[in-house]
Amino acid sequence: MSLEIRVVLVEPIYQGNIGSVARAMKNFGYTTLVLVNPCKLEGEARAMASHARDILEGAWITSSFDDAVKGSNLLIGTTGVSSLKVGEHIRLPLYTSRELKEKLKEYSGTVSIIFGRENNGFRNDELKNFDMLITVPTSERYPIMNLSHAVAVVLYELSELGGGNNPLADGFDLQLLYEHLEELLEKIDYPLHKKDKTSLMLRRILGRAGLTPREVQTLRGIIRKIERKMGCPIKESES
Repeated sequence: MSLEIRVVLVEPIYQGNIGSVARAMKNFGYTTLVLVNPCKLEGEARAMASHARDILEGAWITSSFDDAVKGSNLLIGTTGVSSLKVGEHIRLPLYTSRELKEKLKEYSGTVSIIFGRENNGFRNDELKNFDMLITVPTSERYPIMNLSHAVAVVLYELSELGGGNNPLADGFDLQLLYEHLEELLEKIDYPLHKKDKTSLMLRRILGRAGLTPREVQTLRGIIRKIERKMGCPIKESES
C-alpha cells in the first residue's frame, strides 16, 4: 500500500512561484500538482520549473476547489499564522510538517496538501473544509514565507514517506459521517448558536484521527443505534 501526496495550489498569482513549486516537487520525488484558477502559465513558469517542466505541463488545472481535492482521503491545509481562528472562538490545532509525517507514516491513500493564495491565504469557508492544518515554524520578525519556499520545506519534511498498511477512509464516507453527526446534533436539540462550532470541532477531531473505513462505518453504526434508541426515524439507506 502507498501514500500519494497531491500538491494543490489555490489561485496562485505568480507564474514564477508555480514553476518553482514544480521544481521543488521534483526535487523531493512528488509528481501530482493541481492548480485551482491559476494565472497564465507562460515562459517564466517554464523557466523557473527548469528540469521539472514535465510536472508543470502535467499539472491538473481546475476552476473548482472541490474538483481539485476530489478522491482525496485527507485534506490538509497550510498556514503561516499560528494563532489562526475560524469563526468566533474556534482555535485550530496546528501541526508542523514533521509532526504530520509521524501521523501519516502508518496510513495509505491520497492526501491533498493545499496551499493558499500568495496575497491572502484561505477564506474562512475554505478553512472549514480541511481535516487538518499544518504550519512551517518561522521567525516572528518575518513569519510569512514565499509560496514555493513553503512547499519545498513541507515536501522535504515529508520526503521518503512511503505509507503503511492502514488505509485512510474514503473522503466521501467521511463527509457522510460528518453530515450524520450534524443530523444527530439537530435531533438532540443541540443549541443552535453552538451547532456550527461544534460540528467543525468534531470534524477537526475525526480528521486528525486518521480514521480507517471500518472505523467510519463503526461510528456511523453507533450513531444509528443512538437514533433508534431515541425513537428517531432512520433513513432507508442507513437501516
